[in-house]
Amino acid sequence: MTATLSLLQDHWGWLVFAALLGIAEVMIPGVFLIWIAIAAAITGLVALALPIALPLQFLLFAALSIAAVYAGRRWYVDNPVASTDPLLNDRTARLIGQTVTVVEPIVGGEGRVKVGDSVWTATGADADAGARVRVVGADGTMLRVEGV
Repeated sequence: MTATLSLLQDHWGWLVFAALLGIAEVMIPGVFLIWIAIAAAITGLVALALPIALPLQFLLFAALSIAAVYAGRRWYVDNPVASTDPLLNDRTARLIGQTVTVVEPIVGGEGRVKVGDSVWTATGADADAGARVRVVGADGTMLRVEGV
């Protein structure tokens, strides 16, 4: 059994682990596993170049993983990915500028409006049911409206 273990050197384990993480990143993109894969690859290359013990390799991998994830996060903050639809996940911002119908009168500054097939709470100047108003902003899930 020791002959089998001596044939499988530590650096191969790290390099295979790095390759598997890289494949996982491609299959399930999340821009996270690639940084761990880089740390595993560097650990494998260091283990290939220097005769370091396995516990030290794990410490090196942990430190490199933290550094790689931190560096990757900083890079993405400094270089955001441009989107063709930047408001995709901000539904209230997407509604700004739309004309909607009041379904519950806006009295005392608050009422409800129909947006598509849903009803939203709205704030704005008093308006009767059936009136058309324009969405001018949002506070959380409450729309700010004004008369058309």
